Amino acid sequence: MLARANDATLLAARLLLAAALLPTGIARALNVSGFALTLAGAGMPFPNAVATTAVVVQVFGPLAIILGVLPRLTGLALALFAAATACVLHAFWQFTGPALVAERTLMLADLGLAGGYLLYAMTGPGAWSWQGWRMGAPAPRAKPASKSSAKSGGGRRAPQVRAA
Repeated sequence: MLARANDATLLAARLLLAAALLPTGIARALNVSGFALTLAGAGMPFPNAVATTAVVVQVFGPLAIILGVLPRLTGLALALFAAATACVLHAFWQFTGPALVAERTLMLADLGLAGGYLLYAMTGPGAWSWQGWRMGAPAPRAKPASKSSAKSGGGRRAPQVRAA
């Protein structure tokens, strides 16, 4: 029962982590050139290459997380992406007043997201994933016999056969 709850929690966490980037990634994929123009206007070097890389990471990274494919590589790549995004797009030290507070909050949120991706990279996706299926996640075990049936045998228990 505890294993099922753990796998369900890991699946929910994967879906939430993917939801943080996938909608933006899809929107940017539908207008990569517009995203590149935005980056160029902000002074980003090589805006076309950066825009294309960001779209690939923001679309395929969350899909890999949802499926549970290559968790260490995916988690580390998305953690680096989120940390880089935090530092490049939310340089709060360049602002004053309410803008400083807003940018600092966004930067800390992106850094927290990077931490979530690192946790995913270290814990893995769980049994309810492509990796779990590929590794042959164990089937749920049968319930043990009730105590009353074990006592009826004169205090001796019948030998239990364990499935391989």
